[in-house]
Amino acid sequence: MIIAVVDGMGGSIGQEIVSQLRGELGEKAEIMALGTNAISTGNMMKARANRGATGENAIVVSIPEAAVVMGSLSIVVPNSMMGELTPAMAVAIAGSKARKVLIPLTHPKLDVVGMSVIPLPKLIQEAVSLVKQLLLEGDGGKALEG
Repeated sequence: MIIAVVDGMGGSIGQEIVSQLRGELGEKAEIMALGTNAISTGNMMKARANRGATGENAIVVSIPEAAVVMGSLSIVVPNSMMGELTPAMAVAIAGSKARKVLIPLTHPKLDVVGMSVIPLPKLIQEAVSLVKQLLLEGDGGKALEG
C-alpha cells in the first residue's frame, strides 16, 4: 500500500506524519513524500519516507499511485500554504481515488465548524491510528492497495 504524505512550507507536519507512520507500520507500507518545495520533501525524507518528489508536476503525476493521502486540510484548498499549494495540486489530490486522511489545520480564510480544539500532536496521532486501522482491516489492507 502506498501512502502519500503531502506538505509544504517547512514540512514539519509531513515530517511528523511520516515519522509516526514509520513507527506504527514499520515497512508494511510504502511512504511517498510529496512536497510543494524541496525543504518540505527533504524533511519528510529525513523521517524515513521511501521516496519523495517535489513540486506541482511531481504531485499531480504521483498522487494516482497512492491508496491513502495524508496531510493538512489545506492540501485540498487551492492557493493555500501562502500560495505553495497550486490549484492543479489541490484538484489532483481532491479528485484522486485515494482515501484522504486530513488533519483539520486550515488557512485564515477557511473555518471548519463542529471541531473541537485538539493539539496538533494528538491530531497526527489520530490520523496515523486511522491509517493503521485501515491497513489492518479486511484482507490486511488489500482493499486499500493502489
